[in-house]
Amino acid sequence: MFKPIKKEIREQIIFRVKNEGAPVSQVAEEHGISVKTIYSWLAREAEKIPSIIEVNRLKKENQRLYQIIGKLTTEIDRFKKGGLWQ
Repeated sequence: MFKPIKKEIREQIIFRVKNEGAPVSQVAEEHGISVKTIYSWLAREAEKIPSIIEVNRLKKENQRLYQIIGKLTTEIDRFKKGGLWQ
């Protein structure tokens, strides 16, 4: 008999597979669901369009990373010019 899986459990399963690298077959067995079900969830996740909030968060994160890279590049150049870089 078909038993719906709670949203929280589905999100946990997707997180384990995507972020922790847990094997789909193992997670499916642990939760008593089919491998096909998990792959269909993953496909739907991949098709989702990110929200404007997520896009803006990623833009800010990229900007911070570019600033860090810029600072590190400047420091490396300074070390090279000062003869401290080997």
